[in-house]
Amino acid sequence: MKIEEKGLPELFGSNVFNEETMKERLSGESYKAWKKCITNGEPLDLATANEIAQAMKQWAVEKGATHYTHWFQPMTGVTAEKHDSFISPAGGGKIVMDFSGKELVRGEPDASSFPSGGLRATFEARGYTAWDPTSFAFIKDGSLCIPTIFCSYSGQALDKKTPLLRSMDEVSRQAIRILRLFGDTESKRVIAQVGPEQEYFLVDKELYNEREDLKLTGRTLFGIKPPRGQELEDHYFGQLKPRVAAYMKDLDEELWKVGVLSKTKHNEVAPSQHEMAPVYSGANAACDQNQLAMEIMKKVADRHGFVCLLHEKPFAGVNGSGKHDNWSLSTDTGVNLFKPGSTPGENAQFLLFLAAFVKGVDEYQEALRCTVASAGNDHRLGAQEAPPAIISIFLGDELDAVVQSIINGKSYKGSGKHSIQIGIDVLPSIPQDNTDRNRTSPMAFTGNKFEFRMLGSGQSISGPNIALNTIMAQELKEFADKLEKSKNFQTDLQKLIKKTFTDHQRIIFNGNGYDASWVKEATKRGLANLVSTADALPEYVSKKNIDLYVKNNVYTEEEVRARGAIHVETYNATIEIEARTMIDMIHRQILPAASAYTAELCQRAAALKAAGVVVEYEKNTATNTATLTDALAAACSKLEADFAKVPADPDKAMKYLHKTILKDMAEARSASDALEAVVDEQYWPFPVYADLLFSE
Repeated sequence: MKIEEKGLPELFGSNVFNEETMKERLSGESYKAWKKCITNGEPLDLATANEIAQAMKQWAVEKGATHYTHWFQPMTGVTAEKHDSFISPAGGGKIVMDFSGKELVRGEPDASSFPSGGLRATFEARGYTAWDPTSFAFIKDGSLCIPTIFCSYSGQALDKKTPLLRSMDEVSRQAIRILRLFGDTESKRVIAQVGPEQEYFLVDKELYNEREDLKLTGRTLFGIKPPRGQELEDHYFGQLKPRVAAYMKDLDEELWKVGVLSKTKHNEVAPSQHEMAPVYSGANAACDQNQLAMEIMKKVADRHGFVCLLHEKPFAGVNGSGKHDNWSLSTDTGVNLFKPGSTPGENAQFLLFLAAFVKGVDEYQEALRCTVASAGNDHRLGAQEAPPAIISIFLGDELDAVVQSIINGKSYKGSGKHSIQIGIDVLPSIPQDNTDRNRTSPMAFTGNKFEFRMLGSGQSISGPNIALNTIMAQELKEFADKLEKSKNFQTDLQKLIKKTFTDHQRIIFNGNGYDASWVKEATKRGLANLVSTADALPEYVSKKNIDLYVKNNVYTEEEVRARGAIHVETYNATIEIEARTMIDMIHRQILPAASAYTAELCQRAAALKAAGVVVEYEKNTATNTATLTDALAAACSKLEADFAKVPADPDKAMKYLHKTILKDMAEARSASDALEAVVDEQYWPFPVYADLLFSE
């Protein structure tokens, strides 16, 4: 179905078994049972599960589905699915289409071949998927996809959804405690809200297929900047080229069908770079939908003769791609807890939540840094298109002035409009749009939310949001424990807010994160500067961070350590694949091409000399090319020799790969790029940047 056939309202969610569809197809009793399940956490009985399963199956079959799958998110960072058909034998060589509540609620995929970080041995294959009734089922590629959690036989979380749901429950529980202190008796739940902006590149599929590095690693391991890049600043928000516009139109329709609230589309800064941004939704749905969006972006690109690149830095020398994670908290009654409000009481509540966030980011800055650490993101962070690796919070001038007035106990002067003495009863009215944008800030307050700008384009947003939820839950718990014992709530509240901002003001920075002076200032403040993934990942399993997750019932200690091990393994595997690909391309493509070109130059020089013509170009160029070829061969040999010495221990390997192998790869690339600059384009073995970035 296209928009032209029924219109956007009818198209949107047409392939989703959403609440409206459930209300239409379920009995009133079963619908109410499902609502209680998602709002109060009450379990579903088997009879209700059977009715929902039958309604799902009938709806899916009417939509042309023949199979169902439990759609889950293992610790690979992408989704997984095992498809089973609806068919069951009916005797006499006939079949019926069947789907039971048991099949809806639980599945049993093999758990041994997914990353487990030691939680499961290869011979321990049993794993379970369990339906997540808070996330709607949908139809994709002829199958009914049922969002599920994924756990081991012993109940350990093997996925990214389970801990996210745990963190959402915990931050809700602690936030409700705070709201009760402010007299809110209506809110039953606080929901973490997320809106992930998704950046990506589109490159021509035929050109992509000629680049082994793009196919195997997602980024170009070789390539010099083209004569023109993003210097003219004309691509950002520029007019969409027809082929890209057609892709985006098709993408929107596909996303809308499965309920993804795709709202914004535009050209990004770099040539061939673009962005899609959705409307906010609950963190669980947002994470599901972002995983689904990345998959659909790639499939739609293929239909249009493109390849969608989600690597954080596919091209050196131009902007990489991030995924800005806009995070906030809202009540089930529709109140955004990070909206400053217009009355003193609202402001007091806002400032307490703000204080909790500031304290949490300061105390657990290393944990947040770890959630965005990857081999790809190392090429992007701090590279003039992304925040630096140092975590800090940008509040903007006006909100920062409010915070400073609280710290100093002085009058606040708001935008030249009024001067007011800070006190809980007379806190100032803080406009919602009280900040400018700071593109260099890792964590920027943007009016009613925080924009975590460090995420890489291709990563799951679950990890960062698990951390944000858990950190906030921890701080709100500490606040609630103190304030619930208070004999004078307003006095103690004011003291708590002031003390918190005073003790943790070092994390607030409104300046230029790219300025070299900030590194010195951050060091002076005692902030962590975990420049690379190899620096950051050891912090993942620090006692402080393990305690954070364990105390808030988000992970067990074993689950934290497993994820830390998986991150190390993934980093190591990524660098090793890149190194092997680089060696292969040098030996089989670049060196033969350079040698062939050198031989051609020598032949031409000899022929000209025999004809009595003296031409220095051929001779000099041949000499230069031969010298550069030898340099590349030597650099490749060093890379191969060092690569053979990678330690077996994963942690030691990570440090070695970062310190030695990446340096060798940079030297080999430099030698190859010098060759690319002089070798005739007819000899160069694969498309160059000018082809890839300007082929739309």
